[in-house]
Amino acid sequence: MSRRFSAFVFTVLFMLPAVSSTAQSANAPYERQLLRLAEVLGSIHYLRNVCGEKGNQWREQMEELLATENPSPERRAKLVASFNHGYRSFQSTYTHCTASAVEAIQRYMKEGETLTSEIASRYGN
Repeated sequence: MSRRFSAFVFTVLFMLPAVSSTAQSANAPYERQLLRLAEVLGSIHYLRNVCGEKGNQWREQMEELLATENPSPERRAKLVASFNHGYRSFQSTYTHCTASAVEAIQRYMKEGETLTSEIASRYGN
């Protein structure tokens, strides 16, 4: 499932430049979804590492999203804050992998797929 979600994120990143050039502000029609996607990426980054996946795949996805969007400093701060909020919200709950953490990963992966698919289909070129 992580490969499929990662592929969806790549698709969104590939399609956003056309949208970003005309909507560089927090008024972008997909802003709410993009902020939520950043939060989901942060959550997945923490949870997958707690459950044994070592690496920065999800943080790197966030960095690619930021590079693609090329947001203003204020907007970048909001996106980073959303990622960090997702990461920290689970950091205080899970110190090791549990069945509940695995279930949360599955739910967030599904939500991330839904968000990226929706952003790509509605706002991509």
